[in-house]
Amino acid sequence: MKPVMQQAYPKYVALGSRLVGIPEVETLGVKPNFHDYTQNEREKIHAAECILYPSLNYAQYFTTMGKKIFPSVETYLYAGQKMKQTTLFNMLSIPHPKTKIYLKREFWRIEKEFSFPFIAKIPRASSRGRGVFKITGSAELGEYLGKTKFAYIQEFIPHEKDLRVVLINYEPVLTYWRILPDGDFRTNLFQGGVIDFDNIPHDAVELAGEFARKCNFNDVGLDMLRCKGAWYLIEANMQYGREGFRKKNLVLKEVIRRKLLAGTLLD
Repeated sequence: MKPVMQQAYPKYVALGSRLVGIPEVETLGVKPNFHDYTQNEREKIHAAECILYPSLNYAQYFTTMGKKIFPSVETYLYAGQKMKQTTLFNMLSIPHPKTKIYLKREFWRIEKEFSFPFIAKIPRASSRGRGVFKITGSAELGEYLGKTKFAYIQEFIPHEKDLRVVLINYEPVLTYWRILPDGDFRTNLFQGGVIDFDNIPHDAVELAGEFARKCNFNDVGLDMLRCKGAWYLIEANMQYGREGFRKKNLVLKEVIRRKLLAGTLLD
């Protein structure tokens, strides 16, 4: 009687497309319903040692099941959520510019509690420097308030540059300054900000690692700003850009693969 051969399943399964093409990882894609996966695909998911890039759609479910995932569920839950990030930073005592969130019925308090100029942001799903405004007077404030049901107001800290620290499993893999373009207050590269790799402050990079661990953000770009001798965490970006990697001749997919093969991605 021939022995029954057990099917070999991949050690690492990915749902999101971040690692497509990496031979050590089988990417199945993100499907809206779990039963949209074939029986064989579902078996691969259950058998995998870790689910990589499970997407927001599945990260919470796998975490509830006790299934190991990368990145963490917090990395997904706080992505693009400026209000939640601010609350988290404050609760964890992470240095953060004075920031307040106002309901519509509280908009009248803004000018009493903040002096012009200040920063106003669309609190959800804004990226690449869009939805960020420097408010210099009541007319600009009124225009901003017409765009949102919640006001996200932050003190304006004069600066010429800020620091982007990209961390994979809490370890910095890329750090650079983003220098303000002429005529703008935003350092975002999509708004004309310029990358500079010189004279990176080691204390800020170490702090970024501490902040990422406190928040359990293990695939993130943290934006840091120095003011009066102290470093502030401005926000966390889970959809950080690739331009800095390109300028350093790095490919993010390969950076992640090397960490996976070295055993330092999931420890």
